Amino acid sequence: MNTEAAEGRAPLVTRARRRRIPPELSIFLVLIGIALVYEILGWIFIGQSFLMNPQRLTIMILQVSVIGIISVGVTQVIITGGIDLSSGSVVGMTAMIAASFAQASTWPRALYPGLTDMPFFVPIGIGLLIGLLAGYINGQLIAKTKIPPFIATLGMMVSARGISKWYTKGQPVSGLTDQFNFIGTGIWPVIVFLVVALIFHIALRYTRYGKFTYAIGANMQAARVSGINIEAHLIKVYAIAGLLAGLAGVVTAARAQTAQAGMGVMYELDAIAAAVIGGTSLTGGVGRITGTVIGTIILGVMTSGFTFLRVDAYYQEIVKGVIIVAAVVVDVYRQKKRAKH
Repeated sequence: MNTEAAEGRAPLVTRARRRRIPPELSIFLVLIGIALVYEILGWIFIGQSFLMNPQRLTIMILQVSVIGIISVGVTQVIITGGIDLSSGSVVGMTAMIAASFAQASTWPRALYPGLTDMPFFVPIGIGLLIGLLAGYINGQLIAKTKIPPFIATLGMMVSARGISKWYTKGQPVSGLTDQFNFIGTGIWPVIVFLVVALIFHIALRYTRYGKFTYAIGANMQAARVSGINIEAHLIKVYAIAGLLAGLAGVVTAARAQTAQAGMGVMYELDAIAAAVIGGTSLTGGVGRITGTVIGTIILGVMTSGFTFLRVDAYYQEIVKGVIIVAAVVVDVYRQKKRAKH
């Protein structure tokens, strides 16, 4: 009897151990695999190492830091079962508006001549406020009018891009102060990304905000019955996503030391791709910030690797699209497997 009981418990123990394996581990192994493939191809076709080049790796991390900031907000939206198509346009809009308040008095064509040489926290605060407002409007439309998130954020995407072009009649905003540009120099964009990721990793995993976010995505009706104010929480989630898009816009303008209406084009799709590749389910209720961080790095490795191998840009887009679809297919398979158990 004891032997039979032990045999009966063995599969349960094995399954329990499997469950304790972090889901991000498989995504991290994919990252390692992709990097090794580029390393091998680099020696075969280029005669150089892909991984043993610190400058290339630094540039890669800097390039994905802005996408990473956006993807942290987009991940939370997707966990609730929604989507945010407006983040790229919000980046462009906030970059233009924030930069217009960060111009130096020495610049002859300042947009607001009486508001030049402002302390760096003023344009940063304005950029964050504009992003927060855009996200708040998205949340209000989705929560109060019951418009599908796809339509609401699509409308914001078009409107925000239009505002960024109208704001200066299509002219770039240049002559920014050194104080403002500082946050885009060196390793600062990466630090901002990692701090944002850490904050919302803790928020999602250990706070009531995170519990509500997952509960809404897993089963909105059950969450409502349990006493969660669905509408208020959705507004909060979309407002945070807008706030982070605004932060990304500020960092983008500071990195480029100028702002243009075309900034942030397609960033929303890269952010969604990073979240999905990182294990966030488009059906809602599943996802982690740590997975999104790894997914963001995977996108960066792919882009840097294609450039390293001198692959044409349109091939890069084709492969990126295939990988996104493959990630969704894997997610669907995973959901079906989970439903059976």
